[in-house]
Amino acid sequence: MGVVSVRRSDRLIDMTRYFLERPHTLVTLSFFAERYDSAKSSISEDMAIIKRTFANRGTGILETIPGAAGGALFIPTIQKQEAKEIINDLIQQLSTADRILPGGYLYMSDLLSNPVVLRKVGRLIASEYAHQKVDAIMTVETKGIPIAQSVADYLGVPFIIVRHDSKITEGSTISVNYVSGTSAQIKKMELSKRSLQAGTRVLVVDDYMKGGGTLKGMQALIGEFDAELIGTTVFALGNSEGQRMSDDVTSLLNVDANTDAIRIQPGNYLTKVFE
Repeated sequence: MGVVSVRRSDRLIDMTRYFLERPHTLVTLSFFAERYDSAKSSISEDMAIIKRTFANRGTGILETIPGAAGGALFIPTIQKQEAKEIINDLIQQLSTADRILPGGYLYMSDLLSNPVVLRKVGRLIASEYAHQKVDAIMTVETKGIPIAQSVADYLGVPFIIVRHDSKITEGSTISVNYVSGTSAQIKKMELSKRSLQAGTRVLVVDDYMKGGGTLKGMQALIGEFDAELIGTTVFALGNSEGQRMSDDVTSLLNVDANTDAIRIQPGNYLTKVFE
């Protein structure tokens, strides 16, 4: 955009879009002043309007940074009532008998390929870690990939895919063996050496957890890179007969599925985030 004076209404729309597309990214007053050929005092007033609107509508927090090089960054959050409505809607959509799969699993592919649902789920998960430093999102090559990508979008960080079989394009890798929580089989997962730096703060995200073996494997892989696990969140937590291999997991939903019935309840997300 050239240096052209812009009306306030147009500025507000463009600034709002700019913040929404770049969460957790500091945008300076100088940048907007040059972008719209406007005084910094006017830009500061615009930011105050956007900040108030975001707060009132539950969109998130526009955190302002004072000083000569100051500006603002947008932190997406969600209010408790909206979070409850989203979770209840997910429960309603999943609570049909035809979704039960062998082994106590649940068919969720249609929901987890819906961009509207993915945006809501990504925002829910990102909100739990809105005020923590997150450097990367990690998931395994399953249906958790689109969820991880959505969370990464809201946190403004890259996402990393752990694979069971390395690709030649990955270069050299680090691998770990882990025990599947459902089949008790020893499996392998690996990650390119270039994917993580020591000290990286990693959030693990997955679609479904039963025994927790896969999550335990990702935690071990994070340790091999001397990175730091800051949290683990799953879309749905299934019922498990034995002791889970991974503890302290946040779940949006709890699923109790057997051969002829299904029961879905809210997970511990609402309690962990809002209480």
